[in-house]
Amino acid sequence: MGTYLIKNAEIINEGIRVVGDVLIKDERIEKVGSNIQVNFKVEEIDATGKILIPGVIDDQVHFREPGLTHKANIYTESKAAVAGGVTSFMEMPNTNPPVFTQQLLEDKYQIASQTSLANYSFFMGTGNENYDELMKTNEKKNDVCGIKIFMGSSTGNLLVDNPVLLEKIFAGSEVLIATHCEEEALIKANIEKLKNSKTKFTASDHAIIRDEDVCFESSLKAIQFAKKFNTRLHILHITTAKEIQLFGNMLPLKDKRITSEVCVHHLHFNSNDYERLGYQIKCNPAIKDEHCQQAIWQALLDDKIDIIASDHAPHTWEEKNVDDYFAAHAGLPLVQHTLQIMLHHVKQGKISIEKVVEKMSHAVAECFQIKERGYIREGYFADIVLVDLNKSYRISKENILYKCGWSPFENFTVPATIENTFVNGHMVYGIHGFNESIKGERLKFERN
Repeated sequence: MGTYLIKNAEIINEGIRVVGDVLIKDERIEKVGSNIQVNFKVEEIDATGKILIPGVIDDQVHFREPGLTHKANIYTESKAAVAGGVTSFMEMPNTNPPVFTQQLLEDKYQIASQTSLANYSFFMGTGNENYDELMKTNEKKNDVCGIKIFMGSSTGNLLVDNPVLLEKIFAGSEVLIATHCEEEALIKANIEKLKNSKTKFTASDHAIIRDEDVCFESSLKAIQFAKKFNTRLHILHITTAKEIQLFGNMLPLKDKRITSEVCVHHLHFNSNDYERLGYQIKCNPAIKDEHCQQAIWQALLDDKIDIIASDHAPHTWEEKNVDDYFAAHAGLPLVQHTLQIMLHHVKQGKISIEKVVEKMSHAVAECFQIKERGYIREGYFADIVLVDLNKSYRISKENILYKCGWSPFENFTVPATIENTFVNGHMVYGIHGFNESIKGERLKFERN
């Protein structure tokens, strides 16, 4: 473990910008200040003209291991993540087999302990027949990020839409419940309607099939359950203007019992992009029209939406590059470029860099009650990222690190380069390459 002194960086943290130094020692941030001097050996980094921010915490990724490793695995995708300034991730249970037992959950932690370059946590999966196993997560409230319910848009036993079972889960859970909210019955009805007017579906039909009502009705149902039992609910990837009315900004984040997330691709793309990118941007929930895109942007800025994430969901090029709506897999590889895309929107004047740091680092730590991460604070783990805002970066086949080897942002130039990523004080990534000698750590949580 190295000892580092980062000098003359523009530190962006807790809504404040200040030029200063950060001393990293023994996994932690030892000191934050100006003109720090030390009397021991240290590797000094001149960060003049660059920004230093807390590492991104991504609360929704799909790294596909075990069972779907032809698409991705924890090693390859965590490597892509740290290259993009993501120092911690929370991964979803729709692997093969799905994470329906506590043993399968711990198996994933074991894989990550040996291979992940970033810090990690894993959601416990909800099925139709694993209630007793699911409730054992209550005993691990400080060791597991939460439980995940697919209230729509899933297959087999992962789809949970039985209201009796859902009520039982919301009543029994003492940990955060994260939901994917789309109403499956409405999706099927929309498909049948379209079949009456056309014989071949296209990528642009995705936003019609998975429309505003599909999302709203399911999100409303989840919120009703959560309010009935005072359950801690986090609704993932909000995409519609209609859903915004379900969320408030009157309480500080730490006091909210119902929170929400938006994903970078829903902010960056809208339904006009289907013509150009086709099934590359097919995802669930669907990318919607400009009206919805503008609404979720405003809700993010107004703090009705709390977190920015990736929903990184890689598929092979062969699984995406088909001419059949029903055969084209839903999901985008994103985790390597989410921070840089948001910095593009900073340059465009749509959001401040302080707000990006809040929504991608601070708010995630507060929302999930992550222990000693998400901020540049003395005594906290040194999960920090050095960024050059004056050095553009062109996303290309040559620098995409996902196992699937492609990105919907390919050939897009972003205005910022990730210079260094520190995970627990270890410089795992720099512009000259990776140091994989030390792996990430299991996230811990501080919950009553």
